Amino acid sequence: MALPTYGRVLLDTTAGDIDIELWSKEAPRACRNFIALAMEGYYDGVIFHRVVPDFLVQTGDRTGTGFGGESFFGEPFEDEVHPRLRFAHRGLVGMANNGAKNSNDSQFFITLDRADELHGKHTLFGRCVGDTIYNVMKIGAMELGDNGRPLYPPKIKNIRIIDNPFDDIVPRITAEEKRVQQRARQTAIREREEAARRKGAKKDTKLLSFGADADEEEGDVSVAAKKKSIARPDLIENPNQPSMPILDTLSLRSGTVGRGEAKRESDAAPLKSRSEDLSKIRETHQREKAASSSARQTEIEIMEAEVKRLARRRDGEDSEEERNTKKVKNKSQLEGELARYEKSRGIHRKGQRKDESDVLAALAGFRSKLQTSAVEKEDEAIDVTMGDAEAEVQTIEVEAGIEVDKDRGFMGHMLQFPKGNEEEVRKAEREYEVIDPRTRSAQARQDERERRAAAKRGKGSGRR
Repeated sequence: MALPTYGRVLLDTTAGDIDIELWSKEAPRACRNFIALAMEGYYDGVIFHRVVPDFLVQTGDRTGTGFGGESFFGEPFEDEVHPRLRFAHRGLVGMANNGAKNSNDSQFFITLDRADELHGKHTLFGRCVGDTIYNVMKIGAMELGDNGRPLYPPKIKNIRIIDNPFDDIVPRITAEEKRVQQRARQTAIREREEAARRKGAKKDTKLLSFGADADEEEGDVSVAAKKKSIARPDLIENPNQPSMPILDTLSLRSGTVGRGEAKRESDAAPLKSRSEDLSKIRETHQREKAASSSARQTEIEIMEAEVKRLARRRDGEDSEEERNTKKVKNKSQLEGELARYEKSRGIHRKGQRKDESDVLAALAGFRSKLQTSAVEKEDEAIDVTMGDAEAEVQTIEVEAGIEVDKDRGFMGHMLQFPKGNEEEVRKAEREYEVIDPRTRSAQARQDERERRAAAKRGKGSGRR
C-alpha cells in the first residue's frame, strides 16, 4: 500500500497539465526545495531538455542544457531515500543529480516505466495522479534530436501550488514580482533600442522642430547656404564674367533676396510662427489630457458603483431601485396566468377583440340554476325525476333522430361521506400488516444470538 501524500502542485506545460502529489514527510528537503522554487517562479519557462524513451523525461534547468540549476538553499542538498518509496511504476517524480551523492539542486525527472536501477541513488518525492500521466507519456513520445533532446521541447508555463504543506516558506522573490521585473526589463530594452534607432536616423529638416532642434536646424540651413556656386567657364562666351550667386535658402523662404537687416527680419518671422504652432500643440495636448483624465475618473466611478452593488448583493442587501426592478420582473403566478389567459383571448392582438358576453351570460345562467336547485332528499322523488328525464330524452330521440341529454337531476346531487368508518378501520388492521425491515433484521439477529446461546448450553451439558 502506497504511503499517504501531503502536498499537491499542478504543472501547466505546453503539452498539458501534470498533477503531482508530494511525499513531504518522507522527503521534506526535496519537497521544500521544489515548492520554494515554484513560488519564486524559477521553473517558469523551463523546457524539458532530456527525454529517454520508456525511461524518463527531465527538466528543471533554466539554461536548458542539463548542466545548470540551483537549489533554494544556495547549495546542493543531501539525498532522502526512503525504504518504502521505490521507482516501481511510471509517473514517479525524483530529483536529478550529477552522478554523485548529495548533489541535488533544481532538476527533476518523471519516470515513464518501472526503474529499479534508480532506487537508492535518487530521491523520490512525488507522483503523477489522474489522467495527467498521459501528458507525461506524450512528452516521452516526442521526436528527439542529439543527446535525447526533443526537436521541439515542451515548456513549463508556470506551477500552481494547490496544497502547500510548508507554511513557513518565505520566498526570496515571488513569481508575480519576477514577471513584473521581466516586463520592466523588456520595456527598458525596447526603449533603448528605439532611442538608438532615432538617434541614428537621418534628420528631416522639413519637419517641425522644437527648442534645441530648431537651433540645430537653423545652423544646418546656414551651412547649406554657404555652398559654392556651380559654374562652367568653358561653356560661356565671356569666361571673365562672374557667375550668378546662389540665393540664400532662408531669404527664399521669407520671399526676399536682400541681406543684412532684411535677412534678420526674415529670420524672426518663421520663429514667431513656430512659437504659435507650439502653443497650439500644447493647448491641444492639455485638452486631450483633461478629457482622458475625466474619462478615467468616470470609469473609476462606474467600477466603484459596481463593486458596491456586488458587495450589497453578497450581504443580501439591495438598493431601492434593484428591489423595484425585481418586483417588476418577479411577477406572481396568478398575474402570469391572467396574462396568458388575456393573450389567449386575443385582447392584445391588433384589431381583434372577441365579444364573449354570450359565454359569460351562459355561465351566469348555469350558476343561478345550481344555486336555485333544491336538494332532493327522497329516493322516490329522485327516481321519478330520473324517469321523467329518460322518457323525455327517448321522445326527443324518436322525433328528431338525435341524442339530447335533458337530465337535470345532477344539479341537486351532493357529495356525502359516512360519518362512522370504525368497521373499515378494524378490517384494515386485520388484513394489512406494516413491516419494518429494520425490525425484522433486529429480530433475526436476536434469534441468531438465542440459537447460539442454546447451542453453547447444549455443548456444555454434553461435556459434563
